[in-house]
Amino acid sequence: MATIDTPAKTSALGSGHAPARAPRARRGRRGSRLWVKIVVALLLVVEIYPMVWMFLTSLKSNDDYLNNSTWSLPTTWEWGNYTEAWTTGNIGLYVQNSLLAVVPALALMLLLGTAAGFALQVMVWKGRNLTLLVFLAGMMVPPQMILLPLFTVYFQTGLSGTLWPLILTYTGTGLPLTVFMMATYYRSVPRELFEAATIDGAGILRAFWTISLPLVRNALLTVGLVQFFFIWNDLLIALTFTNNQDLRTIQVGLLNFTGDFGATQYGPLFAAICINVFGTLLIYLFLNQKVMKGLTSGALKG
Repeated sequence: MATIDTPAKTSALGSGHAPARAPRARRGRRGSRLWVKIVVALLLVVEIYPMVWMFLTSLKSNDDYLNNSTWSLPTTWEWGNYTEAWTTGNIGLYVQNSLLAVVPALALMLLLGTAAGFALQVMVWKGRNLTLLVFLAGMMVPPQMILLPLFTVYFQTGLSGTLWPLILTYTGTGLPLTVFMMATYYRSVPRELFEAATIDGAGILRAFWTISLPLVRNALLTVGLVQFFFIWNDLLIALTFTNNQDLRTIQVGLLNFTGDFGATQYGPLFAAICINVFGTLLIYLFLNQKVMKGLTSGALKG
């Protein structure tokens, strides 16, 4: 009897405990999911609330901002602050100057950085590893150390008073990171593609333009967007080399956003900040999927 009853008891105990463990596991998963949702909700509040506050502040009058609570809603909705920021505050001019400085610098940076990454990873030549180390060393140089020598060079060459100092400086300071990132992305490109192109008679330039660029277009977009935000939000370089009010970029323009007699107009100021912040945010949201694909493509080996 003992030999027969023991398995039955064991099976009965097993069958009795198995359903009890499943609800506990489900409750544990529900509890962990709840904590994740709470953390995500807190992060959303931390990220979204400052933008909501900034937008509401941009619709306040100057007296409303100075005399009422910082967290209060506008007593009168001053939509004209955006018009005043764009016209009287010259935000339109500052945005134009930023685009004239950022777009050429970004184009040069991506073109030279992609070509250098292609040469360092795809082409085989003596000294390419040392050359890559030289580019990496350029990432360790603080921009503050080169501003004074560059200012002297630009003044002696007659480039002061134009946007060329910004274009050249942005290109030079952003090139090391661009070369490093593009070289990393080129490691994931299968070498068989270039070998097949060489067998078919394609030269280096054709392999670069028609084969490599389409393969790294998502990576190129990702690097370009990262560098765009770095350059667009720059204040130090733009403040050093723009000695004319008509050449100010948007960040320098926001720094000197004042009204009559030097008084700060807080409504138009926050309206200008909203134009800057939400404009760049829309660009990121529009290109978000491409950026995610570019970030993951560099981690895959072909």
